Amino acid sequence: MEVRTRFAPSPTGYMHLGNLRSALYTFLFARHNGGKFILRIEDTDQARYVEGATDVIYRTLRDIGMDWDEGPDVGGGYGPYIQSERKDMYLPYAEQLVREGKAYYCFCTKEELDARREAAAARGETFKYDKHCLHMPKEEIARRIAAGEPYVIRQNVPESGEASFDDIIYGHIAVDCAELDDMILIKADGMPTYNFANVIDDHTMGITHVMRGNEYLASTPKYNLLYDAFGWEKPVYIHMTPIMRDAQHKLSKRDGDAYYEDFLAKGYLKEAIVNYVALLGWNPGDEREFFTMEELIRAFSVEGMSKSPAIFDVNKLTWMNAEYIRRLSPAEFTTHALPYYEKAGVAGMDHAVLSRILQPRTEVFTQIPDMVDFLAQLDETYSPELFTNKKSKTNPEVAKAVLSLVIPALSALPDWTEESIHGLLLGMAAEQGMKNGTLLWPVRIALAGKQVTPGGAIEIAVLLGRSEALRRIALGLAKLG
Repeated sequence: MEVRTRFAPSPTGYMHLGNLRSALYTFLFARHNGGKFILRIEDTDQARYVEGATDVIYRTLRDIGMDWDEGPDVGGGYGPYIQSERKDMYLPYAEQLVREGKAYYCFCTKEELDARREAAAARGETFKYDKHCLHMPKEEIARRIAAGEPYVIRQNVPESGEASFDDIIYGHIAVDCAELDDMILIKADGMPTYNFANVIDDHTMGITHVMRGNEYLASTPKYNLLYDAFGWEKPVYIHMTPIMRDAQHKLSKRDGDAYYEDFLAKGYLKEAIVNYVALLGWNPGDEREFFTMEELIRAFSVEGMSKSPAIFDVNKLTWMNAEYIRRLSPAEFTTHALPYYEKAGVAGMDHAVLSRILQPRTEVFTQIPDMVDFLAQLDETYSPELFTNKKSKTNPEVAKAVLSLVIPALSALPDWTEESIHGLLLGMAAEQGMKNGTLLWPVRIALAGKQVTPGGAIEIAVLLGRSEALRRIALGLAKLG
């Protein structure tokens, strides 16, 4: 049997990390087992449809490297792959169930249902539809439909017995049919409900393994009753535990938590995001933490999926992102960092030096503008007290002497390169009998106007260029009187 999995998102906005994980696990399971990964867009809830959201889904999956074998834009033998384009196929299936007594027409109005719901609440009971329309005569049904009266089609859930299923993660789950409601299959507008369309689509697309969030555990017994009603083979169910913001709260789109593109905008690498998300609810069975997509495909198995909720820890993601940044080549780092160089106004400076001083210090790329702000614009209001440093044995008096020596020497330097500046300043320290730090500290303070910087005096001088470096050192000397 060929494994066929599907990712079936609703186009309601950006890709949430919970949806991303569902897609990732579904993709990895299919690829690991040599199967097919199908993309289906579930857009039957038009009230929640967001223009452009389908393109976001395509863009996100492709950006990560999760190409689908069948889907709306690539075709396949089981299309259409957009639910709204399949809408004409659902009603015949519902009508088949009606003919077989496994579903029925319901003409109850919203007002009638609300009144019964309120009455149930007054009695301290949970409302469940009472099969009011189940035994309506065929003649009356035909008359009311012909008159254009609105109706829905409801599933006729048995009043006794058990609905059950086996889940790879949660094991055997059984529910008393008496506790189940007669869910709506076809809405008054003729569109199928999410639950009904899911079953029809999964069967007609040959889906063998259904991987989804555990919020669907409660609905699955009703799904299986539909499979039984049609006499269809049931898929294998794999329900995933939730991703939690903390011990009490799930990640929530409503609360603005964790959209994939938001993290990209915050300066995270897509490889780090995918790697971290893969580990939210799955363990490879060893100590490995870093995976390429190909390594994830080889390692992934449902046996490694957790039965406990995963806690999303942004600090752990940031740590992992920093590790990914360290592993970039200088050229790769520069490619990612360039938009932030441009924002900071340092894009015209030496990229090799920038990558050398910034790459070891960068956890997320959005940190770069703040780290290099002094390069683009010196805060000339800095205090002369910054020149004092006990470790380097410098104070304003020592700093004044150092800068007085450095200015003419740097001005006469033939080549403004890192090597020549390094040789000059360290040679000068040796000639003066100073420690390197005693000479370099005042130069760095004058160049940067701050005590903590990425890179030292020599790298900063190279980045600034001769003219600006000498201007700043002269300003520092003037501050020292």
